[in-house]
Amino acid sequence: MNRSSLSRTALLGVVSLTAALGLSACGAGNEKSSSDTTSPSSGGTSLSGTLNGSGSSAQEAAMAAWKAGFQTANPSVTVNYDPAGSSAGREQFIAGSVPFAGSDAYLTTDELKAATKTCGAAPIEVPVYVSPIAVIYNLPGVDKLQLSPATLTQIFAGKITQWDDPAIAADNPSAKLPSTAITTVHRSDGSGTTDNFTDYMNQVDSTDWTYGQTDTWPIKSGEGAEGTSGVVAAVTQGQGTIGYADNSAAGSLSKASIKVGSSYVAPSAAAASKVLDESKPVPGRDATTDQAIAVNRTSTTAGVYPLILVSYQIVCPKYSSSSTANLVKAFETYVVSSDGQAAAAKAAGSAPLTSALSQKAQAAIDTIAG
Repeated sequence: MNRSSLSRTALLGVVSLTAALGLSACGAGNEKSSSDTTSPSSGGTSLSGTLNGSGSSAQEAAMAAWKAGFQTANPSVTVNYDPAGSSAGREQFIAGSVPFAGSDAYLTTDELKAATKTCGAAPIEVPVYVSPIAVIYNLPGVDKLQLSPATLTQIFAGKITQWDDPAIAADNPSAKLPSTAITTVHRSDGSGTTDNFTDYMNQVDSTDWTYGQTDTWPIKSGEGAEGTSGVVAAVTQGQGTIGYADNSAAGSLSKASIKVGSSYVAPSAAAASKVLDESKPVPGRDATTDQAIAVNRTSTTAGVYPLILVSYQIVCPKYSSSSTANLVKAFETYVVSSDGQAAAAKAAGSAPLTSALSQKAQAAIDTIAG
């Protein structure tokens, strides 16, 4: 499955569900979750009610921090978030089931059209979370692992199957590599992390990775696991295992360094944020409200870690209920604020948005209306 579009069947099903629910500008499905909001605006007045979201499991740690910070400032508000995966979050948002979604992949062209129909206008998507994707592994006796882009790609494409393969040995001349079989671990559910990981492999080595950019694992190989936590658990419990996960969830697992230019770079928030300086907006999108970023994975700049995810939150620009609009607007304002970004960085090790990105995101959020 190529992520250039949703499967036609799934998309038609989502649109049909939207029609069946009789949604209008995201309102009908959202009023139930936030109808207790008492504040006519989000600025300087109290808020109350419940706000429900769904999506990215990579955002889970950051979301816990955002919920805590926002609810501390607004004790009469409850924020619920289901880390069901980016694909599920986008589908629920398009169906009008939740007023906001978290996604590690921006909306495809087909999803954008469907979401526009649901919202009554083009949706807003803003970056809220930038984090490295760690290549995690469990290989006793090998504490440090270096992988060139081609070697990494060949491992996950199923072309390198033993840990003592000459290509891995060439990347790790000082390591004592065992002849253990490699077991790759991938996400079994639709995943923005998978989308970013396959985009990286597609950009750096499309000769070995011939499956394009996709949010569902495209080949029958290795072991599938649901959610970020599932991948981490499978790698931890196995031996000779290697997988990919948001850096915040890697725990005590070993992480590989990947070759960028002439050196190997370990995953870190600082190294992840540097690649955004070399990335551009996705063409053809509204410059104010749709801030999707086409990440440059092929950077050779020293100190850059290009295997990253840029995670978004997706909302409607208007809601039929002013109470829903107030809650969404206030919550998203906190998420992109310096306080919200600092809270996420502390909880998840993410790279805070730059001042310029934060201001741009806030300008989009300011357009939300009831």
